[in-house]
Amino acid sequence: MAIKLKLGGNGNSRGRLPGLKHRFLRGLLLAALSCMVLGVCVLSICYFKYQSIVDDRLASGPIFANVAQIYAAPREVRVGQRLTVLFIAQELRTAGYNTNPQLGTFTLSGNSIRIKPGPGSYHSPDGATIATGQSADTGTSSGPVVQSITAENGAPLAAYQLEPQLITALSGENRTKRRLVTYGEIPPNMVQAVLAIEDRRFFEHGGINYVRIAKCAVEDTLTGHKECGGSTLTMQLARGFFLSPEKKFTRKLIEIMITFQLEARFNKQQIFEMYANQVNIGRRGSFEINGFGEAAESFFGKDLRQLDLAECALIAGLIQNPSWRNPYRHPDRAMERRNLVLDSMVETGAITQSEADRAKAEPLRLAAPNIDAAEAPYFVDLVHDQLSQRVGDQELGHDALRIYTSLDPELQRAASDAVEAGMKNVDDMVRKLHKKTDSNILYPQVALVALNPHTGQILALVGGRNYGVSQLNHATAERPTGSIFKPFVYAAAYNTSLNGMDLGGNGIFTALTRLNDDPHTFMFDGKPYDPGNFEKGEYPGMVTAAQAIAHSLNIATIGLAEQIGYENVAALARTAGITNARGTPSVAIGTYNATPIDMAGAYTVFANNGVHLKPWMLASVRNANGDIVADFAPEAKQVMDPRAAYLTQSLLEFTANYGTASAVRAHGFSAPAAGKTGTEHDAWFAGYSSNLLCIIWVGNDDYTDISHGLTHRLQGADTAAPIWAEFMNRAIKLPQYSDMHSFSPTDGVQLVRIDKNTWLPADDSCPEDYNLAFLDGTVPASTCSHMGGEAPQSLIQKIFGGGDKQPQPTTPPQ
Repeated sequence: MAIKLKLGGNGNSRGRLPGLKHRFLRGLLLAALSCMVLGVCVLSICYFKYQSIVDDRLASGPIFANVAQIYAAPREVRVGQRLTVLFIAQELRTAGYNTNPQLGTFTLSGNSIRIKPGPGSYHSPDGATIATGQSADTGTSSGPVVQSITAENGAPLAAYQLEPQLITALSGENRTKRRLVTYGEIPPNMVQAVLAIEDRRFFEHGGINYVRIAKCAVEDTLTGHKECGGSTLTMQLARGFFLSPEKKFTRKLIEIMITFQLEARFNKQQIFEMYANQVNIGRRGSFEINGFGEAAESFFGKDLRQLDLAECALIAGLIQNPSWRNPYRHPDRAMERRNLVLDSMVETGAITQSEADRAKAEPLRLAAPNIDAAEAPYFVDLVHDQLSQRVGDQELGHDALRIYTSLDPELQRAASDAVEAGMKNVDDMVRKLHKKTDSNILYPQVALVALNPHTGQILALVGGRNYGVSQLNHATAERPTGSIFKPFVYAAAYNTSLNGMDLGGNGIFTALTRLNDDPHTFMFDGKPYDPGNFEKGEYPGMVTAAQAIAHSLNIATIGLAEQIGYENVAALARTAGITNARGTPSVAIGTYNATPIDMAGAYTVFANNGVHLKPWMLASVRNANGDIVADFAPEAKQVMDPRAAYLTQSLLEFTANYGTASAVRAHGFSAPAAGKTGTEHDAWFAGYSSNLLCIIWVGNDDYTDISHGLTHRLQGADTAAPIWAEFMNRAIKLPQYSDMHSFSPTDGVQLVRIDKNTWLPADDSCPEDYNLAFLDGTVPASTCSHMGGEAPQSLIQKIFGGGDKQPQPTTPPQ
């Protein structure tokens, strides 16, 4: 008989198990849904929370609206200049014409070009047509010259200003330089190089590379180092624009939120363009280099569109750790990374292996590592500092300002090249002086300031020999001025005489007034002062004023200052911008400090009919709409009689032709010029032509003598004068400075031929003569062949004392 066993409750258990499982799964589902909802809520809150960060950053307009752009002075085209329409077209194209119609457009037609500024131009909307042709003057260059300039209404114009060129762009708060580019201006090789090494799927993904991020999160957790990459270009842009550089996991979440914002608001080309303008590519001096446009200029001296494949790969390779791979300091590292980028481009199919091999074979062709002529770094630093004072860092950092300056880019290149060439010669001289010694060589520094003597406009400025090594701007450093101060003694003498003062019973002061250069003790405040001449023990005795300044005779010049009154000399110097001058005997020989910029302004007094022009570099500040935020008017002040200014200029012209400053003639500069050398611990040269004034300073940062106390001292004629001549020789070849002409006498002054042997007015029997200026009514009655009294002995036969001694020319230069 079969027995059936029943287990109590078995039927109920089978009924309850599916229900428990169902409730458990439903609970899990609800929990998962709750987490998802919570996650969506959190993400939504974060998304909208960090949307405000993006909104604030973009509130003022385009993402780079806060970049302040610094422009050079507009190039002036004049009738008669040697220029081609193709050159003018290139200038306009570089400025943005045709590619940016807001700035303006131009049309070429044969030998003429029609220019039409746009609403965003620096100029008024009035255009002009410039026509060129061959010059009828067979004595000039055979190249085309500007034949006519015609306004839109048909009126003839003597000159027309082209659109100013961009020097650089910078941020006021972070001292960042940036040269903005559009996506269309980025070479395809540059785009492909960046994608190959940084983000190959940039145009495919939605802004996040999830697999890469997860891998890096695990790697960073295991190693304890937050060094793994994984960021897409959009994430790098989000981090660079909106977040601090501190590495935290929470920051990565914020970065992702901002990345979503950017991907939602902009297309891929816009994001790449923003990245190309934002990414940091290293540092140059005191400024960060941001963006591919600035990197192309800084490393290669080129426009971004001009870069070849190897140069694009080099810049792309610098994105990660640009300091470690700085091509100037670590060229091997930079080339290794460049070649890796090229290999990556082969892998992505952007280039062929043969193209990569050819690019790898290229050496690093970097721009000169010292002074960047195109960007004038010391000049830009000064502009930045002045803007911070006048406009404020906050406005500079948050407004799309256009800053128009005084700089002439072509003249700046000439200045940079002249300094580089000249300082090589100075270094050679310093090495030769130390050849027989064991002392360490300290190579001197340099400054150059060039300005328009009739406007005060600083056209070029070099503040040191290597901006990458030192950002100290020597153009603004105060140094003892030495003998370049002496013209103010003679100017004060002329000024005093015009007021009717008799100098020591010798009557009205003239170029032929006799001064004593014998050893002399001067008493001041009850104390003796015993100056010597530059060459110890050489004292020529009685000399004319022209001889005294031409050969920089100390004792004669101090004696003249004593007759005038030391305070009168110092007062004139202070009104001319040499504010440290004080009324003591040593003021006459330049013991008080001034900057090269100050001295450039001071010499405008002689070149500009007694009017002092304060050197300036800021012309105008405008906003993104072209509205004027601030205009800066030059500061001008009449500080001395125009006749006294011209009479002093005549002495300086004599000095440039026959005195210490004639070193510039020995170095090939033959145009009419006035100038003066100076030697204290430092070496100076101050001089000018009819259209260009330039100051050169050479000296040591530690205030030691540039000759380091050796037996032979390097003088201004040895060091500074050759640099001045090199610069002026380059400048005169530029169309805008080619018309250097003779100085024109002012009313009440006349030029007189003076016999070089008797120092009396020359007649037909005295063919060897100088030209010197005299106030009307002060020319000596005697002539070289009819002397009414003893004439001053010529210095040609003497050994000259005084600073900056130079051999005396036997005949006047032609």
